[in-house]
Amino acid sequence: MLTSFDDYFVHQTPRPVAVSATTDRNAYDRFWFNGYTDDGTLYLGIGSARYPNLGIQDCGLTVVHDGVQYAFHASRRMPDDPSDMTVGPFRIQILEPMRRLRVVLEDNDTGIGAELEWTPRTASFAEDYQLLDRSLINSHMEATRFNQFGRWTGEIRLPHATLAVEPDRFWGTKDRSWGIRPVGDPAPPGAPRQHRGLKFFWAPLHWDDHVSHMGVFEDNDGHQMHWDGFLLPAYDDPDDIPGVEDPAIERLLRVEHDLSFQAGTRRISGGRLTLHRVGRDPLAIDLEPLVTARMKGLGYSHPTWGHGHWKGELAMEGESWRLDEVDEMAPENLHVQTVVRATEGDRTGIGVLEQIVVGPYPRYGFTEFLDPAT
Repeated sequence: MLTSFDDYFVHQTPRPVAVSATTDRNAYDRFWFNGYTDDGTLYLGIGSARYPNLGIQDCGLTVVHDGVQYAFHASRRMPDDPSDMTVGPFRIQILEPMRRLRVVLEDNDTGIGAELEWTPRTASFAEDYQLLDRSLINSHMEATRFNQFGRWTGEIRLPHATLAVEPDRFWGTKDRSWGIRPVGDPAPPGAPRQHRGLKFFWAPLHWDDHVSHMGVFEDNDGHQMHWDGFLLPAYDDPDDIPGVEDPAIERLLRVEHDLSFQAGTRRISGGRLTLHRVGRDPLAIDLEPLVTARMKGLGYSHPTWGHGHWKGELAMEGESWRLDEVDEMAPENLHVQTVVRATEGDRTGIGVLEQIVVGPYPRYGFTEFLDPAT
């Protein structure tokens, strides 16, 4: 099956581009974005993925505003051509590869819509290759992920409000990944296994003239199974970005976290990240939570709109919930992104801490699989 991409020098196998290089049913190719105002009063999340061996393409767009989280979900039969990144009224348009793009959610019956354009502040940068197998977690994950920091402009439409998105106040992260991760209906489990849990923290932070980034997967004892850490220059004018990658990127020596958790939950109430640098003093960054979004708004752990599930030729749905009515310890609410104000010395930044803490975690007082902080 030939597609438009077969006219480019992009082939990695002897097969056409639309034919996956792996037969693993969990193969995926995903866009993910967030966005937030500098005071934390508005949060945006966007996700869309293609699952070549399941024949499904889906998307989600979620907004937190005025104490309510709104979510749009949609799924369709996967189009033949990978350049078709539409799911019903939703689409992603690449305006300039690795630079500018547009996300559109046309008006629809859910009352949730958006027209947004992404402009970068940094070059793109790849995290280390992720390989987490069944000896470390309960499933197999193998992926390449790259990130970029930038700004959004445009508007968001909710059932009872239209919100202007202004680039001087609306920051965000682009997260692009592909590989293998658990998606779709679960495979037969085979022999019973003890669930190993998962601890994941991911913190992209914007500062006035640079960005900082850290991410870590840990086991119950705090061993870092995978980690990343970088500092990059930020540019006011996208034309000043030196290329797809920035030779001025600084790779960190190691990353650490010291967090506190809100009683009755497994999400942070504050904490400190320590970014160790080669031959220089470490950076100690204090975090102040502002607002928390549940990642189920983009399908993560959602009981009915999980990633890669067949919903028919085209299906979509909208939903909303009040933040103060969320069941904090329900499994679908444990994976969150919290907009945080960051402080390092006399500098102030803004960003998010994504977090999921499942299973015992003695260093933070969690002794059971799902006991809350006290």
